[in-house]
Amino acid sequence: MAKIFIQHLENSHIKHLLDSRSITFYSRYVDDIFIISDSSHTSPYAIQQYVNTIHNNLQLNPTTESEGQINFLDLKIMRKTTNLEIDIFRKPTTTNTTINYFSKHPQEHKLAAYRYYIERMLTLSPNKEHQHKEWITILKSAQSNNFPRNILIRLRQQRITRTTPLTESKINTKWMTFTYISPQIRKITNLFKHTNVRISFKCNNKITQFLKPNTNNNIPTYNKCGIYKLTCNTCKLGYVGQTSRSLKLRFQEHVRYIRNNNPQSAYAQLQLQLQ
Repeated sequence: MAKIFIQHLENSHIKHLLDSRSITFYSRYVDDIFIISDSSHTSPYAIQQYVNTIHNNLQLNPTTESEGQINFLDLKIMRKTTNLEIDIFRKPTTTNTTINYFSKHPQEHKLAAYRYYIERMLTLSPNKEHQHKEWITILKSAQSNNFPRNILIRLRQQRITRTTPLTESKINTKWMTFTYISPQIRKITNLFKHTNVRISFKCNNKITQFLKPNTNNNIPTYNKCGIYKLTCNTCKLGYVGQTSRSLKLRFQEHVRYIRNNNPQSAYAQLQLQLQ
């Protein structure tokens, strides 16, 4: 609803400014807005005053260009005499940390970030000097994440020599997924290398799935996993445990340990001492 509301305000309050050339360019991503205006028609202060009167809950806090440059999202936009040049902008808090090369992730996952970096570098930075600076940054990031330099060089060369547009290569492509990686799975994926079938890898045991609470309230409590407490009726001491299986199964294990005189659990050991 918020998106539709903002679009309505843009159509009713911003569009006529573009039509009258009071502002020459307007672009918005969520709540970040980029505006280009002609100083002979208006000023940043006048734009701010006008926008802040549109709605009580909307306030524009503009950041004007400095030395002919301004940052918008991950772009650095530089105003030249006859055109605008675009370079890549990184926040000061950027760590350049990616999946480490020695991790057990599939190679496709580990290279995904660097494919994106290289694609962005070659697409957004036509200036050779800016490209070289960005390439050095990418290589430093790869080195800190233990990536061999030759792999990055090969990725860059593949992107430069690619003749088929990325959008055309996706036409009629079918995708299949595997939930784990192994030498056998890799052999299977190689069978489809020259077909229109592409293989991707995904992981099911994500940390979010372990942290996400179970929304199925129809499951009885004893069939759920979690943290539990057993209280001794004799000494009134409590035993707190955690299980990823059902509470019923874990309770049955404690009972079996006591019956078989097996002190494998701390609760069973306490009960055997009291007998």
